[in-house]
Amino acid sequence: MKEPGEWLDIGERVRECRMAADMSQEELASELKLDRTMIAKIERGVRRVDALELARLSAVLGVPLSYFLDPTPLVVSRRAELADDTVTDASRQSHRLEVALSTWLADIRQLVDLGVFSPPETRRCPEPVQDIAAARRAALWVRERLGHRAEPIDSLMSVCERLGQLVAVVEVPGEGASLIEGDVAVAVVSKHGDPGRRRATAAHELGHLIVGDEYSTDIGVHASRDDREAIIDAFAAELLLPVEAFRAAARTDGGARREDLVVLAARFRASWSLTVRQAVEAGAVTRGVAKEMRRRNPTRAELMEAVGWAPQPDLETVRVPPSFAHAVLEAFKRSLITESRAVELMRGQIVAGDLPVREDTDCEL
Repeated sequence: MKEPGEWLDIGERVRECRMAADMSQEELASELKLDRTMIAKIERGVRRVDALELARLSAVLGVPLSYFLDPTPLVVSRRAELADDTVTDASRQSHRLEVALSTWLADIRQLVDLGVFSPPETRRCPEPVQDIAAARRAALWVRERLGHRAEPIDSLMSVCERLGQLVAVVEVPGEGASLIEGDVAVAVVSKHGDPGRRRATAAHELGHLIVGDEYSTDIGVHASRDDREAIIDAFAAELLLPVEAFRAAARTDGGARREDLVVLAARFRASWSLTVRQAVEAGAVTRGVAKEMRRRNPTRAELMEAVGWAPQPDLETVRVPPSFAHAVLEAFKRSLITESRAVELMRGQIVAGDLPVREDTDCEL
């Protein structure tokens, strides 16, 4: 096992992971068959932990073993620190997403170090983005650059990858998180929630890259966090369902009908709330009509009738970017990683039986 140099840091990670799992020191000690005072000493960094204990901590707390040993990224979007007197369900979710994000970055770095993967170059909007109007223009810049114009985007993961952000779908409650560290931009999107929400989350996290993340001054140093998030949300909405798509639906006899919006929601695989919001922005419906429309979400039958097929869920069965998946299989075929590690890196996208057969079995990792 890699010898940890910072036991105080490891203890702090154990403490935060325990709190994120909503466990007391007594409950964690019971799971590990240890005395509570031993957990307290581990969390204070005054008691070292051997390889077996770290592995058991990893299993009980539901976090990868590597999280306790790898350096933590310096900047995580919307980072929330856990404290005994302020911990909430939201902060627990935020922490678990941070762990998933840190692990995703470490996995990418491993494949880079093995020489089988090169992260894509990150792209930024050439125009400074300081307000919602500029954010919408940035989304149209992305669409134009990738050749989508006003057409539906099939895979948000592929779009993000082409712009330099590597997205992983993770089995963690919440929504998503992102960061840029050096030459690598990464994001995680929770599998929990409906498909439209996952796509909105992926588009939102891409916005942190394209128009500047929440620690960037590109959006303006005087903008509040709420203002910055509104700018990112505007980018995401325009990327998923551009205002231009509503032109044909905007009728002269009082605006778009509900069935017109159902067709657009189905074609663009956008959530109903986002569709109605963009319809208002496009002038296709009034705010009063939009309020009424929001009260009744389209059913699956309505979506099928609208376009003749049920929209296929995005960011579900495909969990990692294609280039990353290729690198994992290459590392496995070259015996640089074990079978179990290859499956772990793919995050549930494959099982061991899906891996190619290889003659040798000696692996490094």
